[in-house]
Amino acid sequence: MNFWDILLIGIGLSMDAAAVAMSNGICMDKPKFKTSFLIALFFGLFQGLMPLIGYFAGSTFSGFISNIDHWVAFGLLLVIGGKMIIDSFKDEEHVCSFITIRLLLVQAIATSIDALAVGVGFAVTEVNILSAVSVIALTTFCISLASVYIGKKFGSFLESKAELLGGVILVGIGSKILIEHLFF
Repeated sequence: MNFWDILLIGIGLSMDAAAVAMSNGICMDKPKFKTSFLIALFFGLFQGLMPLIGYFAGSTFSGFISNIDHWVAFGLLLVIGGKMIIDSFKDEEHVCSFITIRLLLVQAIATSIDALAVGVGFAVTEVNILSAVSVIALTTFCISLASVYIGKKFGSFLESKAELLGGVILVGIGSKILIEHLFF
């Protein structure tokens, strides 16, 4: 597997993280670089860490995770997105003051579970795993960082409905993951 193959895998794996980072940006009042950096860092680290775990776990673990990964991701994104949707109807400032380390951890895990299966696939191919996870992590970091600011740009147009849209996006991503795994 060459660099370009791994880069394309990294871009593909980063799309869920980018969408969640964008939804975080949509509902942020004013994205501070520190918060945006932390969002991208969490997503990048987990997108890199999960294939590494999958690689070492190998095919023994793949049967178990492939049976439940879509349910775990769906459940986590449904809870986070549902809370955002409910909060959007409250009469308060519609700002994501709730972006915490704990939330970022849950979002990063939810969006990187599919990377675990990619790591299992890496275990049966000729790939330098440290190079592969570095490319995946860096790609996800860069795309997620940009996505926070792209989300904020769209969020300023939406004003009070930004949090609602962010929640709908997260529920939609979770539903997409579940549907893809159950039917395709």
